Amino acid sequence: MEPGTGPHWTVWNSVAHPWKKKGQIMLLTIDRVQKTYPGGRPVLRDVSLTLDHGQTLALTGESGSGKSTLLNLAAALDCFDGGEITLNGTPLSPLDDAGRAELRRRQVSLVFQQFNLIPSLTVAQNLSFHARLAGVEDSGWTAHLTERLGLSDPLDRFPENPSGGQQQRVAIGRAMAARPKLLLADEPTGNLDETASATVLDLMLALVADTGAALLL
Repeated sequence: MEPGTGPHWTVWNSVAHPWKKKGQIMLLTIDRVQKTYPGGRPVLRDVSLTLDHGQTLALTGESGSGKSTLLNLAAALDCFDGGEITLNGTPLSPLDDAGRAELRRRQVSLVFQQFNLIPSLTVAQNLSFHARLAGVEDSGWTAHLTERLGLSDPLDRFPENPSGGQQQRVAIGRAMAARPKLLLADEPTGNLDETASATVLDLMLALVADTGAALLL
């Protein structure tokens, strides 16, 4: 990959999770992906990487290097101009909008810098929102997440009331409640102070380790 044509990355945990079955395919393959914005400015050029079940991989690079763009492409939120992205054996390029939405519901969860909680829903309702959409709501698992994330107190509150750290923990809980195979996190601690950032990151890493999900951030 040429300098300036995409982000770099660091594998934090290169050992596949013990839950991975023998012979199981690579979870995420990004193969020579290209993305150009209107006006002809290339953002990603021939970017390739793989992410296995249970791995954590951190993207690094200067602002504008394409980190968020690559995460959006992996989440099937945007289309790439060349190459291929394959998630759990499914190539993304042939999928229509409905197919991409179904893939996100069933296999991918996202955590954003801006929290993106639904203000008209309580913390408890936000926590279960993605799992309900995917048809996999599990009250026992949600209760475990609630306890693990320290969210028992603000469950009946609306999202504007908890602190920033609590709001991001709600966002992580909402993402993990659907038991995704792949968790994508775009600067999840960008709006938090140093202490809250460390807490949120530790919790997110622990939860993906517990479930065998892969994490790209």
